[in-house]
Amino acid sequence: MDYSAPPPLSLWLRELPWLAAIAVSSFRKARKVDFRFKVDGPLPPVMILPGILSSDRATSFMRRTFSASGFPTYASELGFVTGVTPERLRKAEQRLAEIAAQHGEPAVLVGWSLGGIYARVLAQRRPEHVRMVVTLGTPFSGNRRANNAWRLYNALNDHTVDAPVVPDDPAAKPPVHTVAVWSIDDGVVAPTSARGKSGERDVATLFGNRHFAYGSQRNAVEEVVQLVASELAMRCPEPTAEV
Repeated sequence: MDYSAPPPLSLWLRELPWLAAIAVSSFRKARKVDFRFKVDGPLPPVMILPGILSSDRATSFMRRTFSASGFPTYASELGFVTGVTPERLRKAEQRLAEIAAQHGEPAVLVGWSLGGIYARVLAQRRPEHVRMVVTLGTPFSGNRRANNAWRLYNALNDHTVDAPVVPDDPAAKPPVHTVAVWSIDDGVVAPTSARGKSGERDVATLFGNRHFAYGSQRNAVEEVVQLVASELAMRCPEPTAEV
């Protein structure tokens, strides 16, 4: 299989059953994740950003799992996301600044699919407010058409994936700890696009789930929480200066 090309139709079709789990995200019961490693100090705030054609409702189950595990967790408040626009980026910057100021420390950004583009750009623009970025199946690297969502993106917006209306390059590594989660079973985004190159992220972590399962499959969601806690414990120490 060519991991730099859009995933084949067979993988895309296997994504569809997970749409039902996303739809009922708000009604599912979350449970606490027991961390493998001890995180020193209080857990930092976490802001979770949704993907294309979704909103904070789709990330409800993930947010509540982070909250049940002890993280102060926040929705993006971006509304229904169809693309990356200057207006939504400004709104996201303001939201991030408010969260960091409320806690007196930078936040962890978790971005699912297109939400990871927002997370990486926010960390590029406002690194003082970001402790770590974790992207989940985000097409930030290489060919912007190495996914099965670019035609949808072009149809929904007044610009194309090849001619974005913001100047930021999502492939540029933010000056904070950056983790890219990818999967060979992803039916939406090419593995190499979500994994990125060595200079574009600090850590690339392989998951074994579908694209739509990152925030809807219980095992995948709990593994995301576990990943964040492990990275905080082992590679992303508590900052010494307050925001």
